[in-house]
Amino acid sequence: MLLNRHPQNPIISPNPNNYWEKFATFNGAVIKRNELFYMFYRSMGDETSVLNFELRMSTIWKATGHDGISFENHELFIKPEESWERYGCEDPRVVEIEGTYYVFYTALSNYPPNENGIKVAVAISSDLTSISEKHLVTPFNAKAMTLFPEKINGLYTAILTVNTDKPPSQIAIAQFKNIQTLWDAHFWEQWYENLDEHIINLRRVNSDQVELGAPPLNTPQGWVLIYSYIKHYLSRDIEKEFRIESVLLDLTNPQKIIGRIEKSLLKPEADYELHGQIENIVFPSGAIIEKNELRVYYGAADSYCALASIDMPTFMSHFEINTPSSLKCTKFQNNPLLEPIEKHLWESIAVFNPAAIEIENVVYIVYRTTGSDNLSHFGLAVSYDGISIDERLTAPIYPLRSVYEVPLVDGSAAGAEDPRITKMGDTLYMLYTAFDGRLPRLAMTSITVQDFLNREWESWSDPKIISPPDIADKDGALFPEKIQGKYVFLHRVEPNIVIDMVDDLEFETKLHLGEMKIITPRQGSWDGVKIGINNPPIKTKDGWVIIYHGISEIDRHYRIGALLLDREDVTKVLARTPYPILEPEALYERDGVVDNVVFPCGHVLKGDELYLYYGGADKVLCGAKISISDLLSYLNRSREKKYLK
Repeated sequence: MLLNRHPQNPIISPNPNNYWEKFATFNGAVIKRNELFYMFYRSMGDETSVLNFELRMSTIWKATGHDGISFENHELFIKPEESWERYGCEDPRVVEIEGTYYVFYTALSNYPPNENGIKVAVAISSDLTSISEKHLVTPFNAKAMTLFPEKINGLYTAILTVNTDKPPSQIAIAQFKNIQTLWDAHFWEQWYENLDEHIINLRRVNSDQVELGAPPLNTPQGWVLIYSYIKHYLSRDIEKEFRIESVLLDLTNPQKIIGRIEKSLLKPEADYELHGQIENIVFPSGAIIEKNELRVYYGAADSYCALASIDMPTFMSHFEINTPSSLKCTKFQNNPLLEPIEKHLWESIAVFNPAAIEIENVVYIVYRTTGSDNLSHFGLAVSYDGISIDERLTAPIYPLRSVYEVPLVDGSAAGAEDPRITKMGDTLYMLYTAFDGRLPRLAMTSITVQDFLNREWESWSDPKIISPPDIADKDGALFPEKIQGKYVFLHRVEPNIVIDMVDDLEFETKLHLGEMKIITPRQGSWDGVKIGINNPPIKTKDGWVIIYHGISEIDRHYRIGALLLDREDVTKVLARTPYPILEPEALYERDGVVDNVVFPCGHVLKGDELYLYYGGADKVLCGAKISISDLLSYLNRSREKKYLK
């Protein structure tokens, strides 16, 4: 951790002699005016009765000091007066712009608090002594708002956390010409309708939570944003982990992340952070730069105000420049592309995990189905633009022939699963999982392009079982060209991705694949439990791009990332996405036969756009796209770590 706790911590503590601060004093924000430091903080005292409810009312207090560490002259600054704040005023953030001070805070209009009554308000002051006006700002659920301390491109710029109490929350930017727009409900309603356009995506995975911390700090390199990152927030099985983190935002485009400090600035470790009103919390609420030192003011265990610091040159040197940010696939608006058809018994339960191949500008999608017979088959859909389905066949295209696809026990799940298709010359090679209800095995078949286009499905070659014997093996794909004179396969022997090379595709001298090289899960990451390839490899100028899936130990969700392998030595991993590029978020990905799964098996390239076809929740067939050049830049940035000097 980078920040050093101040030896006087906590710098403000509950005082049993004062009724208004007996219980908690926390989440302080500091601003300097005329050599005097002003601390605004949240205070909770004795229980009181409010409209027949007994509660500990939160109010906002002010204290002053000459060094930013010791504070005195405590006095009430913001208290409930309006209907929209009748149950409390919480968590202030103070900023000065153009000679006026804006103290943003959370206003509670209902009790017990819920998303409908937790909103942002602002108190305005010219001298930090008195308040000239107060306004409710957001008509929707939000917290932790502030302004950038100067206009950006001539516009006032606000940053706030939206949907904090109906997660996942989002940190987002709003810009406007007139300061009065800040409390214009009509403006915010329109802004909220287009929330996705304003987001700064700081989450690594969708089970985490983010919340704005301190007002942004202007440095020559960019805006320093200190914020709260809560790992495992949406997980039911793993304890939440509160962290203080930081990113660097572009000076003229604050939605653009230009740097990130990957390690935590601070985690709960000190006794006053571990024990209090709510245990194990550090929550940043203020930050200033004083004498070339970054000071971060934070709430500890929702009970104390605390301070941690670091010298600015050291702090700035930890920013990784051009860090991979939040590159994500854009999901097709017409998702899901295919759903089960109840009257087709072979695809009445699920249609998912599709391979794809483009031939003569037509996209052919070979997808897995399950039906009332509990068997997996392969169906075919056709698209002329890669997005809309123009034709869907009414019968399977691949007859089950191998004994390894026949259920050992009548009625048990079995069949042909999860196809991947690679074109080499005039032949389509399809790898898939042959499952007999006991052991999944990797199988390979082929068909000529012409027979495929003529729909002569009886022309599929007899499948070869190429897995190592008596080993569960899945997720196989063939490289589209020989490398160093050999055919190269990727497959999954749990929990790893395995790379294999063979001299020919007849498997006569070698009856099965071995285990030549493995790529392993990353413990503690989104792909920490097991990994497997998804799509056939994509050749680029920088290397082979491999789309792969990982399962998280946090929530067991299936997410998608990418690997970059060397063009000549494909056993060499050049780069790996630190964060997923596709994860289950939509209802059709979260709720199905197997919840919380996105699982591609095929793609096509449309110019610079990579179209991915994937199964959602093991039930429906979906599509998404991503710029291949952006993906390569993302991978290369993750491999070329550069830091501020």
